[in-house]
Amino acid sequence: MTNQEVVSTRSTTISRQLEELILDGTLQPGDKIPSERQLSQRLSASRPLIREALKELRGRGVINTLHGKGSFVTGMLENKNNETPLSRLYQQHPRLLYDLLEVRELLEGEAALLAAERGTEKDLYKITKAYYAMSNLPKKEKDLLKAAHLDHAFHRSIYEASHNPVLVHTLQSLMQLMFSSVVASVSNLYHRDSQKQQIDKHHYKIYNAIIDRKPESAKSAAVEHTRNIRDRMLEIERQEERLNRAKLWDKDM
Repeated sequence: MTNQEVVSTRSTTISRQLEELILDGTLQPGDKIPSERQLSQRLSASRPLIREALKELRGRGVINTLHGKGSFVTGMLENKNNETPLSRLYQQHPRLLYDLLEVRELLEGEAALLAAERGTEKDLYKITKAYYAMSNLPKKEKDLLKAAHLDHAFHRSIYEASHNPVLVHTLQSLMQLMFSSVVASVSNLYHRDSQKQQIDKHHYKIYNAIIDRKPESAKSAAVEHTRNIRDRMLEIERQEERLNRAKLWDKDM
């Protein structure tokens, strides 16, 4: 084996080690890759080998390097403009919201279960930080978009703690749609005291089940949360339809 072949084999081994960190969720989409110096120390490899390994990953689209900023993990299913044909279709057909909530129920239930099983101390810290940021938002806060961002960040911290690369990247690819569903629920439910209290209770149950390492309870709470949002949104829609019919009847009279 030539010297060049030895270098190539060793750099491929290093690139596979880095891929494993991405696949097991240690490095998430958007995370910055440690510097060449740091990787050299951690992996006990020369910087030229590290450089070659990173080049391989860039060539396969696994990481993206920004001049002067470093290398970052790309989303495996990510759209650069954060907009897909499905997200554009959603804007034109709001009824797809209910289909999306069904998908959230399935995926987020499983994500909560896995987060309770596999979440590291760092993951639990992130979930806790996201939970309290969301919970401590003043009740009189009128910025619904801010509330939606905090709500979404809480759920995102959970699925990132699942350490299932397919689940993480699938949810990552649905990011814009997922956020749209959160905006819809926040806009329609947060200003209704009884609904807001119910949502807060569900978030509390999800959070505690994960922190207490109770996978099935976490899954059950996450499913109940999303299903409740879907049911309440449908209920509001039906009420509005009845009111509109009543208005039309009054006009005819």
